[in-house]
Amino acid sequence: MDKKNIQAAIEAILFTMGESVEDEKIAKAVGADLKTTRKHISELMKRYDEEDRGIKIIKLENSYQMCTKKEMYEYLIRIVSQPKKQVLTDVLLETLSIIAYKQPVTKSEMENIRGVKCDHAVNKLVEYNLVEEVGRLDAPGRPLLFGTTEEFLRRFGIESIEELPEINSDKEEEFKEEALEEAKVKLNT
Repeated sequence: MDKKNIQAAIEAILFTMGESVEDEKIAKAVGADLKTTRKHISELMKRYDEEDRGIKIIKLENSYQMCTKKEMYEYLIRIVSQPKKQVLTDVLLETLSIIAYKQPVTKSEMENIRGVKCDHAVNKLVEYNLVEEVGRLDAPGRPLLFGTTEEFLRRFGIESIEELPEINSDKEEEFKEEALEEAKVKLNT
């Protein structure tokens, strides 16, 4: 590998790892000896300083780490302090409705109803504070039980889950048939 490719590889390693990486590991990964690797890292460090970049490479004993320059912290604080837009996709709404109507409910019960894994959806709903762990089922493996939160009630403008609209029994059968058809299609593809 030439100098440019070795330095690009070092950047990629340090950026991707996000934590300090021992110089010997870097050298082995880029296929260069330790002295050459250290020289390339020093050149990168110097270039970052001269070009006034927002990142830098720091040395920690025999390791190196890519990090943000302290002069950039105010911008990081600004971006982190901006409110996150919480979007409830169809998948999230579907999972949330299962939890709201069946609570307390386990992930496996949700997955049986939806026919697909629910891990990501449940994690997002917990992150949005619409759903929380409410206990464990007294069964083998003691799976987590999930239920809605006060934030869920607030966001949907209801005082309790008893105020949720009742599911029309005709519609419920229609939904079950649609779900079965979707499951058959997914199994055949």
